[in-house]
Amino acid sequence: MHFVEAKGILTGSGGHLGMNIYRGCSHGCIYCDSRSRCYQFTHAFEDIEVKKNAPELLDAALRAKRKRCMIGTGSMSDPYMHCEEELRLTRRCLEIILGHRFGATVQTKSDRVLRDIDLIEEINRETKFVLQMTLTTYDDELCGILEPNVCNTKRRIEVLAEMQRRGIPTIVWLTPILPYINDTAENVAAILDECVRVGVKGIISFGMGLTLREGDREYYYAALDQHFPGLKERYIREYGNSYELPSPNKKELMELLRSKCRENGIMYREDECFAYLSELPDRYGQMSIFDFGVEE
Repeated sequence: MHFVEAKGILTGSGGHLGMNIYRGCSHGCIYCDSRSRCYQFTHAFEDIEVKKNAPELLDAALRAKRKRCMIGTGSMSDPYMHCEEELRLTRRCLEIILGHRFGATVQTKSDRVLRDIDLIEEINRETKFVLQMTLTTYDDELCGILEPNVCNTKRRIEVLAEMQRRGIPTIVWLTPILPYINDTAENVAAILDECVRVGVKGIISFGMGLTLREGDREYYYAALDQHFPGLKERYIREYGNSYELPSPNKKELMELLRSKCRENGIMYREDECFAYLSELPDRYGQMSIFDFGVEE
């Protein structure tokens, strides 16, 4: 872990802005796209870069905004990695978002998010909060191989259930689905049944497959050699150096997803899910002169 003074914190435009408080990750997921060389890491991926001035940058950025919107975090690096236990930068940023009455959405695989349930509940009561949780495999043993340094799927489902109990909306990322590993109807159906039970708002699947790029591919293939001998060669024969690696069971799995979601009123189209994540109700988006501390 090392610390930097960042120059900025928010990216994006319109109804949804994103931030990454950390760069790199300690979860060790074998398929992580953030390892890809296109992201130009200049340090080891596990050597977490900490933007120590993230809260101050966020406070200044939100003060300068003329319209409230949703603020997201977790798309590149999980905001609830092990280092958050000590540093609590994610919590401080949530406090700032609450103070400025913006909305928030967090994407994570970690049950550490429950440490901030008080803030999350208050943000959702004041404006809007959406928890995004990644679920890839229902089998605990397989989960320990694919995502070794983070809580298992059963525990993540408990987190989703707690969010439901408190009226906090959730989106599940059912991705990646790894060809010949977790791309079975049995696995996907078990996850979908739990999503129904805990009342998730939407499910993002990106077509039931995996993406690989330079940097990410090499790490993934090394994991295949270690845990699934011979599978790397099958990938190379069938996919070559393709970026997109759809599951051979894609048609069956997508039909399973669509039918289960339609039966239970769950969003499953990516555009619909992302529109929901970006939407802050109009009554919260508008600011008055008093929000900027203008004196009479």
